[in-house]
Amino acid sequence: MGFRDLKTYFWHFIGILGVVLFWAGTWDGFGYLPYLENPVISLAIGIILMSLSKKIFADADPFSRTRGAAIPEAIKNVSEHPEKHLFHFKYIDALKKKEQIIHAANLKNIEKEFLVFLDNKKELFIPVHRITSILHKGKEHWRA
Repeated sequence: MGFRDLKTYFWHFIGILGVVLFWAGTWDGFGYLPYLENPVISLAIGIILMSLSKKIFADADPFSRTRGAAIPEAIKNVSEHPEKHLFHFKYIDALKKKEQIIHAANLKNIEKEFLVFLDNKKELFIPVHRITSILHKGKEHWRA
């Protein structure tokens, strides 16, 4: 876990603390309403709010499997396409500092957030976030 992650979690923690304090004051004020004096109704509303907060703060969950860059559907579709030999991937090569093209037929599989290509009997790992576009028969099919 790098410094950037710690900083992100710190600000998420501060935000969540602010939300908790806001709702503590709000519930204290709402406590005088006749409907919310019933603990069952208050519990039901609290559970609904907690379930909604899971959707709102999903990116802050360190144990979430969806954290980071998601694999775009277009890349998944090309990897499973019966005629994937007609596709090419354009990606930015970090070492050469320029855009490269690789044949989709060389795509072996997708591991976490990397595309694994077999190139001259060597495995080439390309991060998904470096893919700039997908070409189909030389024409742009998808763009990041």
